Amino acid sequence: MFKIDPTANRINPLEVKRFSDLGFTERKHLQEWLENYPQALTQGDGDELLIIQKEFDGFDDTRERLDLLAIDKDGNLVIIENKLDDSGRDVVWQALKYASYCANLKKQQVVEIFQRYLNQKAQNEGTAPDNAERVLLEFLQADDLQSVQLNTLKSQRLILVAAHYRKEVTNTVLWLSQFGVNCQCFKVTPYQAGAELFLNVEQIIPTPEASDFMIGMMAKEAEEKTASNEQRLSHRLRLAFWEQALEAFSQSSCSLYNNISPGKDHWLSAGSGISGMVFSLIFGKSEVRVEFSMARAQPDVNRFVFDRLAAQKQQIETVFGDELVWLPLPDRKACRIQFGKPVDGYDKANWPEMTQWLITHMTKLEKALGEPLEKIKQDLRNKSLNLESTGSGTELLKNS
Repeated sequence: MFKIDPTANRINPLEVKRFSDLGFTERKHLQEWLENYPQALTQGDGDELLIIQKEFDGFDDTRERLDLLAIDKDGNLVIIENKLDDSGRDVVWQALKYASYCANLKKQQVVEIFQRYLNQKAQNEGTAPDNAERVLLEFLQADDLQSVQLNTLKSQRLILVAAHYRKEVTNTVLWLSQFGVNCQCFKVTPYQAGAELFLNVEQIIPTPEASDFMIGMMAKEAEEKTASNEQRLSHRLRLAFWEQALEAFSQSSCSLYNNISPGKDHWLSAGSGISGMVFSLIFGKSEVRVEFSMARAQPDVNRFVFDRLAAQKQQIETVFGDELVWLPLPDRKACRIQFGKPVDGYDKANWPEMTQWLITHMTKLEKALGEPLEKIKQDLRNKSLNLESTGSGTELLKNS
């Protein structure tokens, strides 16, 4: 790895270091870094991890503890083992043991484990703890816990992290992959340039190309699996609800959804005139909601729009007629503005009232955001002029 000196138009090599030489330890440093930035172990859009426990020792009849326990967007538990400068010989065996222990965890146990983690984290920070079930459902983009497939049979993933891997470890990982064991190896290398320190995190097994192929095969297999009874019920209810709701919308003054077809998801979205930013209706088992979502691929653009709207919060809420919930979601790409109402969504007797509520409040939300969004379109075009050198400007101009 090299450091670029644009003034001299030269590159200078960075000095490869050992963690131990720099005084870094596995538990106090590497584990802490990955706990607070698990994105270092992901491969891009959609491949996110949510840390749900660290130093987990909640296994029956053993005092062993795994370094980090996470969950991915598909509801799979991810066992993360860190070994600093050397992987050692037994890291694969350790990770497999932990995976076998975690395979027995039921859905509610996973939630309880996550809640204990959030409670401890809040205690350390002197803040109120988040609700584990709510955070989990939001991360999984799910409606309710009952319909979520969480920690299903043979779904556990392994992630190994070390600066150096012994041959017996890499050979074993490659062999296990032939039997469908999802195991990744990340090589972490510290560098130094003067007083500055750098960390390179690189997935070495499987290679990114092989990983894409494996992900594609797993996705195909998942599509071919028979949906659970709960999922089928949810899909039927959602489709039926959206059919009657869209019919009611077509007869209202809100034209956002005139060209939208009913689906099986718990949400329906319509464009706002700004690419990647939509007005959404949410139909949940316990809530109906209207929201404006800013979910462009570039997080800085989402935050730009959110901040412009937040600066007009009082005016927007006055037009809307109520206080909205503003969610900047700084740890994620998307931002949201929303307003909801508790309901028994799966009781069909409530559907006419729920539908009318959605029509009324989406009409108000579109009106409240209409004028500010028109001004923001121009702001985005102006912002794009400053981004053209990075290649982002063209996209902004095209999509805004």
